[in-house]
Amino acid sequence: MGGPAMTSGPVDVAALNRESSWDGVRAVVLGFGVSGFAAADNLTHLGASVTALADGATAAQLEKAELLEILGARVEIHQGATRTLPDDVDVVVTSPGFRPDSPLLEAAVARGVPVWGEVELAWRLRAPGPDGEPAPWLCVTGTNGKTTTTQMLDSILRAAGLRSVAAGNVGLPIVEAVMDPAPYDVFAVELSSFQLHYTDSMSAQAAAVLNLAPDHLDWYEGWGTGTAMERYTADKGRIYHDVQRACVYNVADPGTEELVREADVVEGARAIGFTLGMPGVGMLGLVEDILVDRAFIEERATSAAELCTLADLAPDAAEAPAPHVVANALAAAALARAHGVDRAAVGEGLRSFRLDAHRIAVVARADGVTWVDDSKATNPHAAQSSLQAYDPVVWIAGGLAKGARFDELVRSVASRLRGVVLIGRDRDVIAEALSRHAPDVRVITVEGGDTGSVDGGPDLMRRVVEAAADLAVPGDTVLLAPGCASQDQFTDYAARGEMFAEAVHSITSP
Repeated sequence: MGGPAMTSGPVDVAALNRESSWDGVRAVVLGFGVSGFAAADNLTHLGASVTALADGATAAQLEKAELLEILGARVEIHQGATRTLPDDVDVVVTSPGFRPDSPLLEAAVARGVPVWGEVELAWRLRAPGPDGEPAPWLCVTGTNGKTTTTQMLDSILRAAGLRSVAAGNVGLPIVEAVMDPAPYDVFAVELSSFQLHYTDSMSAQAAAVLNLAPDHLDWYEGWGTGTAMERYTADKGRIYHDVQRACVYNVADPGTEELVREADVVEGARAIGFTLGMPGVGMLGLVEDILVDRAFIEERATSAAELCTLADLAPDAAEAPAPHVVANALAAAALARAHGVDRAAVGEGLRSFRLDAHRIAVVARADGVTWVDDSKATNPHAAQSSLQAYDPVVWIAGGLAKGARFDELVRSVASRLRGVVLIGRDRDVIAEALSRHAPDVRVITVEGGDTGSVDGGPDLMRRVVEAAADLAVPGDTVLLAPGCASQDQFTDYAARGEMFAEAVHSITSP
C-alpha cells in the first residue's frame, strides 16, 4: 500500500500537544491493532504525515487501512514491514505488543527518535475543559483485577452524575476517548505494564497498583538490566509518577506500597491503602460486612464512614463476593473518593455494577456441585485468588503459561483441592508443581485439543467437564480458573468460558 511521501523539517516533538500544529510532523505508527489504528487515524486527522506499519492484518483491519490511505496516510502491511525504520521520522508511536528490543524501536532509540505509546500520545492530546483544564485521569494497573476495578470505577463516576468512560486497556482506546468531540468529565483508565513502559509524561489525578505477581515475563526477557520481574514491576510503578492526589496501594501486597514509597509525586499527594481487614487511618477496608472509608473523611482518626455492604457487591448471588472482588471494589472506591465523589454515589455505583462474563460466574448447580467459570483467570495469581474463594474445589487448569510458575499457587491452595483436571500445552508445568506440593491430590490430564485440531473446542471441553464431574462430590465447586492464556486451544478466554458453560449445561440439564 502506498501514500504521500513524508516531508522533512525540524519538529520540537517534546512540545507537541493538542494545541500544536501537527502539519509536517512525520509519525510512524507501529502495529495496526485497536490502539495502532486509533493512533494512526487521529494523527492523520491532526495533519501529521503518518506511516502505519504492520506485519499482517485481518480483513477488517485491511478495510481500515484503505480508509486511512484515503485520508492521506501511508500504510504498509506485509511480512517484515515493522523491522525497518523509515529515513525521515520525528516520532514513533508503538503498539504495546512490540518489545523494546524490536528492531525498529532499537533503531529509533539509536537515532534519537522519541518512542511513544498510544497512552503517551493520548495524554498529549487532552483538550482543555470549560475551566481551562483537561479532564483528569484515574488510572488502574496491577497483575489482576484491572478491568473489573476500572469498570467499577466508571460505574461509580457515572452514579455521581459525571460523564465518564472506561478506556485504555479496556473499552475505548484512550486516544479515541480524549479526542471525542463531546468532552468527558473524567477518565477511568486501565493500563497494562506494556502501555506504561512507553508512557513518560502522564500525571494521573489518582492511580492504583492492585497487586504484583509474575505475568507476561516473556515480554521482559532478554533486554534491559535486572530480572524480568524487576522490569515488569518497575513498569507497573510508572503509573504513580507525578500523581496529583492519591497513590492507592494494596496493604496485603507490600510490593505495591514500596512502589508508592519510590514514586516521585506531586507535592501533597497521599498514599491510600486498601485492605480486606480493619482499615487503619488513611485506608479503606472492611468492618465486619461493611466497606468503609478512613481516608477521605475529616474524622478519620476516630471513625470510619460506610460505603456499602458485601451484599451490595453481589445482589444476585447466593454466596458472598469473592475476596478479590471486594478488594477491587475498595480500590475503585478509593480512586473515586480521591476525585471527590461522595459516599452515596460510591455505594450506588458498586450496587449497580455487574461483573463481565467469565469472571467467577456460577454456570450451574446440580447434584450438590457448583460449577464456576473464571476463564478470565489467565495467570497463576488470578487463579489463586479464585481458588481461595472455594473449598473444596475441583480445579480445571492449563493452557499457555507465558513463562509463569505454579509452585506458590499450589502450596497456598493444596488443602482445598479435591482434584485437578489439566489441559493445554503447558499442563506439565502445573503437574510438576502439584507433584511437589500436593502429591496426594488426584490429577486427570485431558490430552489433545490443540487449536484447529479435530478434538479441540467443544469436544475437548466436554471431556474436561466429564473428568471434573468424575472427581467432584456433593459440596464441591468445579472451578475453571486456568491460570494460563487460552490461545493454544481456544480463540480467547471468552470462547474457553463459553464452551465450558455449554459442556456443563449438557451434562447437568435434565
